[in-house]
Amino acid sequence: MEAMIAEFQNLDAKKKQLLSASISAHPEKDELILFGGEFFNGRKTYLYNDLFFYNIKKNNWVKSEIPNPPPPRCAHQAVVVPQGGGQLWVFGGEFASPNGEQFYHYKDLWVLHLATHTWENIKAPGGPSGRSGHRMVLSKKQLLVFGGFHESNRDFIYYNDVYSFSLDTFSWSRLSPSGTAPLPRSACLMTSTPDAMGVIVYGGYSKVRVKKDVEKGTIHSDMFLLKREGKDGQEKWLWSRLSPSGSKPPPRSGFSSAMGPAGRALLFGGVCDEEEEETLEGDFYNDLYLYDTVKNRWFPACCGETSQRKRNERGKKGGAEGEGAEKKGEEGEEEGASQGPTEVIKEIIAEDGTVMTIKELIPGAQQEEEEEEEEEGEEDDEDAWAPLVEPCARSSSMATVRQGKMFLFGGMFEVGDRQFTLNDFYSLDLNKMDQWEVLRHRSGWMSLSQRKMKRRRRRRRRGWRRRQKEQKGRRNEEEHPAVQEAETLADYQSRTEQYWTGLSRANLGPDAKDKKVAKIALAMAKVFFEDQ
Repeated sequence: MEAMIAEFQNLDAKKKQLLSASISAHPEKDELILFGGEFFNGRKTYLYNDLFFYNIKKNNWVKSEIPNPPPPRCAHQAVVVPQGGGQLWVFGGEFASPNGEQFYHYKDLWVLHLATHTWENIKAPGGPSGRSGHRMVLSKKQLLVFGGFHESNRDFIYYNDVYSFSLDTFSWSRLSPSGTAPLPRSACLMTSTPDAMGVIVYGGYSKVRVKKDVEKGTIHSDMFLLKREGKDGQEKWLWSRLSPSGSKPPPRSGFSSAMGPAGRALLFGGVCDEEEEETLEGDFYNDLYLYDTVKNRWFPACCGETSQRKRNERGKKGGAEGEGAEKKGEEGEEEGASQGPTEVIKEIIAEDGTVMTIKELIPGAQQEEEEEEEEEGEEDDEDAWAPLVEPCARSSSMATVRQGKMFLFGGMFEVGDRQFTLNDFYSLDLNKMDQWEVLRHRSGWMSLSQRKMKRRRRRRRRGWRRRQKEQKGRRNEEEHPAVQEAETLADYQSRTEQYWTGLSRANLGPDAKDKKVAKIALAMAKVFFEDQ
């Protein structure tokens, strides 16, 4: 095992895209902690034990080189605790050789001391067996581990056992709760109750072997409460089924989850796989649901209502403006109009090298002085007309919450038999719930500052108005259907459905399924819409 890991570490596998890593909020600082993860490039699988710290105020990542870290892994669990100046506890996970033929499931327990920046391997007997896809949360002064799975080349097994690790005595104990336990599963939502007297488990995934070489997967959508009763040291545990009210998320696996303020758990995205004989099709989501642990109620989060309302109000206001405002707008359009538009080719690259292309025209850059003069007066207009930004549909994202903000990193989605690994990064203010903020685009680690992003959007808006005036109906054959003023994404997708479907079909080929063609058409239209 050690030789295999050593050989792996020498490979040139410095990828920014990650899946199945852990992301946690620092208990004392405005920082996030990213550890481990995997990357598959279509041929080889790469595992990591890299440790990154994200500074929320500066919006930058820093790789931390701390000696003697845990071995490379993915699908592990990490939990932060405030004691001792802050600690990050890591348990379990899996390792795979680059060719994917050898697997190893860890059962080790590590702690990163954040005050001293040192790793420590905690060797305590009686813990859970090796596994990945399990869940671990902090409940009082205990780490509770539930579920997960172990897979080898010959067989697999899913778990529904519960273990407790005491942060006082550094010892493991297996719990024996009464009541009806959840069926074995992995990748569920597990969160501690606000009173720290129990944990809530929702959903998850498992599979069974129905024939020699035939497996059947199950997406769970049930919900359970594991409650602690009695005094410390004499406590008993009880499983009970929950029947929450409200709007429950549609069944899915691969969702990301985090605990938000006011006792609300967050669930984002995921995928619902449709198994058909020898094929596996998946519907990916980018919706956000909140579960109120106090009221036992689900409800969907409606991001962007404020911005949409501003758009509508701005549209009404624009219709009532006088000739003076009209003339002022025309003067602004004429300035800098001599610089022609530039064609930009945007590429979505699959792991196997397949490229899908979107072409668009954007105007040349305007003078900095002109933008500085207009910036102050255009703030409200910018907020009113900017298209809503949101993460695309995906599964296996990494999510956490810090200071009332949800942070969402990466994930993956599939088109046919091709897998796309994402490396974008978003945040959402859970108090306002108005709009996702892009912290990092898919194209690279460093994102534009908010000021530059505003300038870019203004340039595109000006350029669009110039093209409308100059071309007067003359369209370049490679230019996509225009986004009309005050038009919503749904309206734009509906109006231009035929065009994008044809472009999607041209990219995917004649053998692609209609359902996939339609899905990619919507995604391409969305990318173009959001860039205007």
